Amino acid sequence: MLKKLNDFVLNPLSWWLLALSALGLELSALYFQYGMKLEPCIMCIYQRVAILAIMVAGVIGAVGNKYTLLRLIGFAIWAVGAIWGLALAVEHVDIQANAGSLFYTCDLVPNFPSWMPLHEWIPSLFEATGDCGEISWQFIGYSMPQWMVVVYGVYTVLFAIFFISRVSQLFKK
Repeated sequence: MLKKLNDFVLNPLSWWLLALSALGLELSALYFQYGMKLEPCIMCIYQRVAILAIMVAGVIGAVGNKYTLLRLIGFAIWAVGAIWGLALAVEHVDIQANAGSLFYTCDLVPNFPSWMPLHEWIPSLFEATGDCGEISWQFIGYSMPQWMVVVYGVYTVLFAIFFISRVSQLFKK
């Protein structure tokens, strides 16, 4: 089983599927924002960046999957995007659950590094105009951040499975 997973990791298709799944989520976010007029909050924007990281990881892994260093970089970016995104989504759920509290607030302006102010460079993607505590969309009784906990949970578990399969095969040699 681990050998099959390891072989799949070495196949560019697996990495392209990772990138395409993240692209699908980004396009969905844009549909929610522009098609359904749901304004993204700071936490939504940060989660959007985490999904972009996963998409970049997929592209790096697909293009450089024959090179150990590039594959390792892809894995690292995937892990950071998935785990950071999961932490953000859990925090966002917590903010929504305690929306009336003074202890649970979110910023109005993204806290991007000064050398990469994404909200200034591409405001149509990274400008936050919504309220983190507002639940403006639900599907099967779950809010957007709750669904993102599921999404990032899946990305994190898949990362762990594929990374462990790859590492286990390296130690068998």
